[in-house]
Formats: sequence, C-alpha cells, structure tokens
Amino acid sequence: MGGLAVAVLLGTGLGAPAAQAAAPDTGRLTDLVNPFIGTENEGNTYPGAAVPFGMVQFSPDTGHNTGYDYSENHIRGFSTVHISGVGCGLGGDLPVLPTTGDVTSTDNAAYAAEFSHDDETASPGYYRVGLKTGIDAELSATKRTGVQRYTFPATDKANVLINAGQSLHKTLHTEVEILDNRTVRTAITGSGFCQDTKAYTLNTVTRFDRPFTASGTWKGDKVTAGAKASAADAERNGAYVRFDTTKDRTVEATTAISYVDAKGADLNLRAEGGRSFDKVRRAATAAWEDRLDDVRAQGGSPTLRRTFYSSLYRSFLAPNIGSDVDGRYTGWDQKTHRAAADGGFTYYQNWSLWDTYRTQAQLLSLLAPHESRDMALSVIQIDKDSGWLPKWGYGTVETNIMTGDPVTPFLTNAYQQGLLKGTGEAEDAYRALKKNADGVPPADSAPVGREANKEYLADGFAPYIKDRAHVKPGDSDYDHGASATLEYALSDAMLGQMARDLGHEADAKRYTERAQNYRKIFDASTGFFRARDASGAFTGPADPARSEGFHEGTSWQYQWLVPQDLPGMVSLIGGTDAANERLDSFFAYDQLVADPARTAREVWVNGPYDYYNADKYNPQNEPDLIAPYTYLSTGQPWKTTDVVHAALTLFTDAPTGMTGNDDLGTMSAWNVLSSIGVFPVQPGTDTWGLSTPVFERVDLTLDRRYYPRGKLTVRAPGTSDSDRYIQSARADGAAYGKTYLTTEDLRGLRDLSFTVGGTPSRWGTGADAAPPALK
Repeated sequence: MGGLAVAVLLGTGLGAPAAQAAAPDTGRLTDLVNPFIGTENEGNTYPGAAVPFGMVQFSPDTGHNTGYDYSENHIRGFSTVHISGVGCGLGGDLPVLPTTGDVTSTDNAAYAAEFSHDDETASPGYYRVGLKTGIDAELSATKRTGVQRYTFPATDKANVLINAGQSLHKTLHTEVEILDNRTVRTAITGSGFCQDTKAYTLNTVTRFDRPFTASGTWKGDKVTAGAKASAADAERNGAYVRFDTTKDRTVEATTAISYVDAKGADLNLRAEGGRSFDKVRRAATAAWEDRLDDVRAQGGSPTLRRTFYSSLYRSFLAPNIGSDVDGRYTGWDQKTHRAAADGGFTYYQNWSLWDTYRTQAQLLSLLAPHESRDMALSVIQIDKDSGWLPKWGYGTVETNIMTGDPVTPFLTNAYQQGLLKGTGEAEDAYRALKKNADGVPPADSAPVGREANKEYLADGFAPYIKDRAHVKPGDSDYDHGASATLEYALSDAMLGQMARDLGHEADAKRYTERAQNYRKIFDASTGFFRARDASGAFTGPADPARSEGFHEGTSWQYQWLVPQDLPGMVSLIGGTDAANERLDSFFAYDQLVADPARTAREVWVNGPYDYYNADKYNPQNEPDLIAPYTYLSTGQPWKTTDVVHAALTLFTDAPTGMTGNDDLGTMSAWNVLSSIGVFPVQPGTDTWGLSTPVFERVDLTLDRRYYPRGKLTVRAPGTSDSDRYIQSARADGAAYGKTYLTTEDLRGLRDLSFTVGGTPSRWGTGADAAPPALK
C-alpha cells in the first residue's frame, strides 16, 4: 500500500494530473499539496475540503464504494464524511448536488452530473468543479461544518438536492425536515464497513444564505412538492430546495454535523457557521499552512517536494474530532458523555489502529503531540465508556476489522512519547491495556479484542482454525492465527516495557516472557513462521510463499515482524549471515541496486489488494512497513537506505501515486518519516531508526511543551540518488555512530547531520549501533 521517492528517481514518475497541474513554488506549502494523489488505483483518498483532524470532510462522490475515483466522470453529490484511504465503503453521508429544472429523479446515480478534470481543482481546505450542467460548485470546511457555494445559470429553477437516504454505507433509517425557508435538518442512521456493524446516527443541519423560493421532499421514487418532512427506512429519502438565480446567481450554505443529536448539530452551526464562503476558505487554508509549516524541507525536485507535502497533508486528516462544541460526544455505550467534564480534552474518533500504530501515531506524536495526547485519552475513554479498548473503530461503533492487538502499541507509544503525564493517565491506560492483554471481551459486547487469547495464554500461540464461524461481525484472529500470534507477542513486549516503567515488576516479567511467543510458531524444518492448528500441529502449505494463517500476507512478509527481538529472530534463522542472505532475497537486492524503480514496480509485490502467494517485499501493506529497517540490526544499514529509497519511487505526484489504500494516513506517514530519515522501528516504544534523508535539510518546529528546544534540524548536504549512503553522522556536532535515537535524544537535540557519499561505509556497523532488543 505505500512507498516514497528520491529526487532523480521521481523524475521518471507520472506527472501531475490535469486537475492539479504543477504550480510555481510560491513559498506557500499548501500550493505544493495535490489532494488528487491516491484517488485512482484504490488509494481511496478523497480530494475534498477538510481542516486538520476535522469532523467534516466535504468531498465529491463519483460512484466508487469509498467515494471518489479519478477514472470516473460523474459526481453523484458532495457529502460530509469521508475516511482517507479505507478499503470498504464508509461515510458519504448526505450527498448534496446542485441541479436546474424540475426534480424528477431521486436516485443520485441517475441525476449525477458529468464533469471534466480540466475544470476541477483542489487544495488543502478547498475544492472546486465545473459541472457540465453549467453549475460551478465550491467546497470548504471548518472543524464541524462543510461550506458550499454554487454558481448557477440564470434560472428560476436552481435546486439543491439534499439526499439523506443514499450514503457509502448501509442506511437503516433517515429523517428529513424543512425547518424554515433557509434551513433543512436530517438524521441518518446507518451501519457498515466491510460488514454490518452496530448502528450509529449522524445528525445534520444545513443553513442557506438566503431564503429558497420553493421546496419539497421525496421518498422512494415519489417527489412531493411543498412537503416539509419525510422519514424512511432502507429506501431513498431526501429534500430539495429551490432558488431564483436570474439576478443573483450564487447560493451559499453551511452544513453542520453531530454524532450526538440535532441540538449538537445546531450548536456546531451556531459556533462555526455564519461566515462567508471566502472567509471560511481563507481560514481553512491558513490552518493547513500553519500545520504544514512545522516541517520545512529544502532541496529535492519540485515533484519530490509536492509528493512529500501531499503525504504530510494526508497524515493530518485523521483521527477526527468526535465531540461537539459543547464537549458532548456519543460514546461506544451509545450514551452521551461530555469530554470537557470528563477530563478537559477534545474527543476523537475513527481508529484504524492495525494500520496507524506503525507510522502515523508516531508522526503525530512528534508533530502534533497535544492532539495526540487527546487522541490517546479518547481511546482510554472508549474503555471507560464501553468496557473495552477498540480495534478498528468508526464513529461511535466498533467494526472489528483487522486482527491482533493494535491498541496496545498505539497506547504504549503515547506513554513512551511522554503524552500521558496527567494525573492517573498512564495508570488508566495501563489498567485498560492489562485487561485487554489478559482477557477476552464479554460475549454480549461488540469488541472481539484478543479473540484467541484463551489459547494464546494457555499454549503460547493463537490457533489457525480454518472456516470457523465468526461469533461477532468483523475479522477473526482465528482466521489468521499465525499473524495474530506475532501481533500479540509484539504487543506483550510493549506492554511489558510500560509495566516496568510504572513499577509493575511482576506484570513486566510476565509480559516480557510472553513477548517471546513468536518462537512458538517458528517451524525449524522450513526456517519460517507457520500457523498451528488447535491441536498444536503446524498446518497449511510448508512453502512460506503459500502459507496460510497470516492476515494480508505470507510468512515471507511477516518474518521480520519481531521488532521487540530482532537478534532472537536472526538467531532462529541461523545468524546474521543467513538473515542478510534472506533479506537480500526478500528485497531482490541485486536487482534493486541495478534498477531501483523497476524492481520496486515489477519485482516486489504490486497491486492494491495483492497480499498472498509471494516471497517478495510488499511495500503497499502494513506488515512490511518496518521490514526495510531490519538491516539496521544485521550490520548492513546502507541496505536500509537502498530499499527505502527504491520504495519511495512508488509515490508519485499523480492520481495513481499510491499503490494501495492509504489507511488514514498510514502510508503517507511512512513516506514523510522515511523521507526525513527518522523512522519508528519498534512501534510502541520511543525508538527511532535512522536512514539517509532525501532532502538536504529539514527543519522541524516542535511543541515546546513536549520538546523543550522547540526545533530539530536534520541535514544531509548533497543527498541524491547517487550519493545516498551515510558516511558519518553528528548529533549537535558530536560524532554519532548508532543507527537509532530515542525520543529523549530528540528532546535534547537541535541538529542531526549526515555526511553522505556514493558508496556504503562502515557507519552504523559497530557492536552497539543497532536498535536494542526489548528485555
């Protein structure tokens, strides 16, 4: 699902799309962002308007199940909720569309408006398209509202269709009410995300800048002029409002949303509405400029800079604010809570934890620590509200998508990065994590947690039980017992470290011992991890490229997912020489050195959902995100740079510029961190691996509340495709020979400088240079 790019190699990539032609470097970082990257070939990003971490993502839907696909040329509506880079239909609530003439169709697939990318543009916080119906549509956003401006032809039948009954997910019940001649309220209850989930309700209120001249509603196929309200279950339902644009051709409207109730939507509208479209657009752009300005990269080609800043932009799209302006939010117990009263924090939602715990969580802890703290507190609050921690949460519900125990490294990362320093916060997190690590959620609760924990705790592994019936909706750890075992063991290691830091010595010893359970699924006869069945016997094909029981991958791709103990893993497979030989085969290293870009695209695994039957590196998907950094632990750190820089070529400044789902910024964060040269090699800890940056200089502005120096500069003068090997490194002027830093190192550091050259060196090969195993 991901990759990055070096300046020279990127020059051979696809150019910018027509809708986002390369702009001159104005000095504004928002001008370098191309929101269309990833909107084709199942990157599943969206080009519409949002502010950082905003509740609203106002974007066009073209018929693709996740919203927008660049290859399609009709827009069905502009809807308020989108999740960047997901693999299943989610969001798309309340698609609105401007039309002219009589309202006869109620299906947005039928009344969809044709458009051309030649008449479409997008930038952070702003989207515009010229519809071939003769209407221009513009979108912008605040935290909790979407703002729209339509420019119609001169007509007395200028309509805005407000479609409550069609979303990207399954709608269960919808209500529409025209409150007065400027205001329309809706309530949309739905479920879904790869399967049915518990229902959630989104409330909206849309306020127009002038009275409409007529209105009506529809239900099913029937349009009723003058009707003020309509309710429906699983059928089409909506309202239309009409304007006379013979003199004033523009219509503006603001839509506020709330996951709590109609009152919440109204309060959000009152607090964030009432401004003109142009003022909202300027504020949204300013918010993005301020966010992006914390990372100032120098050097590199224009394409490299656009790709980098577009990835940085996508990294700040989620998680999303879930609380209304009054602090209320709907918890996972489906009751109303107030964040301000329950700890004084902003409540966030949308947790793609299996993905984000590996890259995006760490990037946000570095660049947005205040928000990251609130995100961690929100996850802890989910346990307080509902009784269990999340796995993959959307809005107010658990989906149970993906497997393992991703919430543990997510929260231990927050702890290790120093984000949980309030009274009792770390212990609150630890209590919830301990419950999660040592048990299984009750049968009558939605989460599956560590579903195979009973067997794991008894036998040291999660069994792979083929065709086992799912007890709860979502994915099952039993379907992926081998990879679930690796993920449980990783999480145990991170929790053991946290337990020791907090003084829970007995727990620390127990979890640290459990972190060695990865050894329980190592098959010495094949030299690879392998699934075990309920009886303990190895099962599935012995060929590691054809293995079973691994979620979205093979044994080849999961073999390095032991960041807690790479020395132990290396020993299992025969020592450092054997490990490097296997790594070289996995990355097709000889071919890669000869032709990096071609190897990345033609030899490695490619295709957005190509997970299985392969013995090569998959740069598109989460299990392999850390794998290139394994060479830091096998005495050949220069090969990490070779692999990372080849993987960078997979990101281009084009709609196809991502080779798989972005998964709420996971792959984008991989791009950003690897481009800077500082990467979280042990997710859930405070350890950052080092590789050659692709920019000559990057200046990071850091929050002084967490990083007292407030600045960090990473330098690599002369870095290029040819001169990409670290010859030496200096930390604040002192020679530095290790291949990693800790967060504490970063807090005291002002300047990290690399000297680079055209051939590998002995830098980073000393006995104590590698990231240490967790003990």
